[in-house]
Amino acid sequence: MCSFLRLLSVFCMLGCSFMSGRAQTEVVVNRQVSFDRSVPAGNYSGIARIHDDIYAVVSDKSSYDGFYMFRISIDSLSGTIYKVTNLGFKCSSTSNRDAEGVAYLPDRNTVVIAGEADNTINEYNLDGHLTGRSLKLPAAAGNYGYESLTFDNRSHTLWTCTESSLSQDSILTRLSGGSVVVRLRTFGEDMCQKKQYFYKIDAPVVRGRMRNYAHGVSEILSLDDGRLLVLEREFAIPKAILGASATCKIYEIKPSEDYAINADKGVDDSCLPKKVDFLPKRLVCEWTTRLGLFNHSVANYEGMCLGPKLKNGVQVVILVADSQNRAGGILKDWFKTILLPQNSK
Repeated sequence: MCSFLRLLSVFCMLGCSFMSGRAQTEVVVNRQVSFDRSVPAGNYSGIARIHDDIYAVVSDKSSYDGFYMFRISIDSLSGTIYKVTNLGFKCSSTSNRDAEGVAYLPDRNTVVIAGEADNTINEYNLDGHLTGRSLKLPAAAGNYGYESLTFDNRSHTLWTCTESSLSQDSILTRLSGGSVVVRLRTFGEDMCQKKQYFYKIDAPVVRGRMRNYAHGVSEILSLDDGRLLVLEREFAIPKAILGASATCKIYEIKPSEDYAINADKGVDDSCLPKKVDFLPKRLVCEWTTRLGLFNHSVANYEGMCLGPKLKNGVQVVILVADSQNRAGGILKDWFKTILLPQNSK
């Protein structure tokens, strides 16, 4: 029996070595995991990699403005998360701004956080203190404001967008055939605006009156090669609560000059364009989680960032879900990884 076990162990190691050396050609969506003992209950809505296994994470209902530092340990072969450790909260000593998105600026060694309550992106040192630099954005509608934030290291460009349409762009819904349209906005490290793009969100699938409902772009992620990943999320909680579902779709887009818009004003009936160029998008992956009597896997993913590369060169993407502070003792602070194929460019 001992000889058999040793032989089985050798085969397993050879199998892992073989798999790690093969070129990955399809997206891998790993199972979600939670760490209730090491991660405080929260409303995690954004994540950014600082260095190695250290990440800045924002919670939109934290007591004060600031961010957590998490150590996220990822298996170098499978890309699955096996441990998350809370390293503490970095507080700015000001009131929470409904923090929704966070990005790291490596040249300045600072983070920037988008607040949905005040439509502002503020910059912080890694100790949590405000640097004094900020960016005021056009007003958005309540809980459908600035949800996303990412930084392109190659072009030194900051990207953000709202979860749903700005009121000034509501007419675009008609031009898009009924789909919600958002603006992807870009800024330099100097906080000066660069370009904008129109992005069309998939039509909702859920029908009927809901207790709680959220539909739109919950995060964007720069791949540092000109491409962006866009996370579209439809989260629906019926009156009975059981039967709640969250469907996540990740799309790839390649913004180019052909689709850039420079005007900051809205589109109205008096100046309707003959044609609106929406960014083309390609579906990368999608999944649905649900809440049932014996199934508590429903996960409202709102944060997404680049993780490490595996030993075979595959890029890991990390996602974190908003559990509404583990509402009802049922929802969990889920983490998830997806693995991008090496030939995805």
